[in-house]
Amino acid sequence: MFTLGIMAHRPSLSAEETRGRILEVAEEHFRRVGYAKTAIADIAAVLGMSPANVYRFFASKADIKAAIADKLMSAGRAILRHEAEGAGTAAERLLRVAMLLHRYNKQQFTADRRLHDMVEAAMSENWTVIQDHLEQITGIFADIIRSGIASGEFALRDPLEAGRTLQQMMASVCHPTLIAQCVDVDLEEQTERIVGYFVRSLKVTG
Repeated sequence: MFTLGIMAHRPSLSAEETRGRILEVAEEHFRRVGYAKTAIADIAAVLGMSPANVYRFFASKADIKAAIADKLMSAGRAILRHEAEGAGTAAERLLRVAMLLHRYNKQQFTADRRLHDMVEAAMSENWTVIQDHLEQITGIFADIIRSGIASGEFALRDPLEAGRTLQQMMASVCHPTLIAQCVDVDLEEQTERIVGYFVRSLKVTG
C-alpha cells in the first residue's frame, strides 16, 4: 500500500519531457539493436505506455529518427558556437571550428555503425533537418568571417556567401558516409588544407 501511495503521487511529465524520454529510449534502442530492428512497440514498452501514446508525440518512427539526428547535430553546433566565440584570430577560429566539426561527426556518426546508419537514413529521407543544420553551420562560419572583416584580417566581401562556400568545401571531411569510406585517409590534414586554402582566398585583395 505504501508503494502504491508513492506511485499515485508521482508527478506526471510535461509534453516536452515525455518527448525527451521517448527520444532518449529510442536512441538507446537504435544504438543497441539498430534502427531497423527497433519498433515503436519496443520504445513504448520501456516507457510503460501504449504505442498509440508514442504516436501522439511522433507521427512515425522516421520522425523519431529525424528528431534524434537533429538533437545530435544541435549538440555539435553548440560546441562549435562556443569555439567560434573563443580567443584567437578569425583564421585560427575557423580552423578550430572546422576541425571540431570533422571530429564530432567522426565520433558521433561513424564510430557507432548503428547510429551512422540511422543518421545516413535521416539525411536521405528528411532533407529539411539536414538543410537547417547546414544553414546554421554556414552561419557559424559567416560570423567568424564577419569578425575577421571587421578587424581588417580579411578582405571585405559577403560573409554569408563565404561561410556557405566553406561549409560546402567541408563536405568531404564532414559527411558521415564520406568519413566512413576514407578510413585510410588523414582527414584532419585534409581539413587543415581546406581551411588554409580558404583563408588565403579571404586575404586576397586584388
